[in-house]
Amino acid sequence: MTAPAIGQTVPDFTALATSGKTISLTDLNGRNWVIYFYPKDSTPGCTQEGQDFRDYYAEFAELGTEIFGVSRDSLKSHENFKCKQAFPFELISDADETLCGLFDVIKQKNMYGKQVQGIERSTFLIDSEGRLVREWRKVSVKGHVEKVLEAVRDQRFQHE
Repeated sequence: MTAPAIGQTVPDFTALATSGKTISLTDLNGRNWVIYFYPKDSTPGCTQEGQDFRDYYAEFAELGTEIFGVSRDSLKSHENFKCKQAFPFELISDADETLCGLFDVIKQKNMYGKQVQGIERSTFLIDSEGRLVREWRKVSVKGHVEKVLEAVRDQRFQHE
């Protein structure tokens, strides 16, 4: 499956999330949303990224934009991570890599001298009609959430 390009509609999906929720594209129709992919719960970079989304969550909400974090960790791990960090948004468990494949974020990485398949930190902004508006790949955590928030505020995006 090819990842959607800017301007294309994201293919429908269904995924299990924290708080006992099931998230699907059809449930998100009519709302803008951000989905960010991160390698692993409770690691320094992933914790900082989640905290940054948490700290700006109210501003995203004011702009009518939902936030979802995704990794391959279990729902139990996600629930612990979400609770410990007081995340006001849901975390999606993608153990089977369905969403990771949909957005093409599984990449070959070098970890301690070994080649492994892992999640490349990436963020995607989807509009209320399910179209991919912006994407950020190979994300560096520092200042990233502010860039995403700026894109949400962008007048070209707010025309809807």
